[in-house]
Amino acid sequence: MIGLDELTRRFAALDDAELARWIENRWILPEEEGGRWLFHEVDVARVELILDIRSQFAVDDEALSLVLGLLDQVYSLRRQMRRLCDALECQPPEIRDAIRQALPKPGEGV
Repeated sequence: MIGLDELTRRFAALDDAELARWIENRWILPEEEGGRWLFHEVDVARVELILDIRSQFAVDDEALSLVLGLLDQVYSLRRQMRRLCDALECQPPEIRDAIRQALPKPGEGV
């Protein structure tokens, strides 16, 4: 975990007031300890993502909230798919083969 000073050193474009708004909007979820914020690596990655989105696409806060929500859904679905694939790999070969046969072939659609 890192503190606010380290975070702002890493990202010159990061403004304290803007970061406070992101935390208030719950886009960044640092821990609070002794009256100061502590940021996990996931928070640091999220700050970088927000800065990239804002600089590359010039979106406002309302649109950014929507984009972040959609990205969160995509990441959640990817985690669920990874768990499903891991569970399938634990199944006997005949079960895996039956599932593969039931899946549409690439280009066939859903």
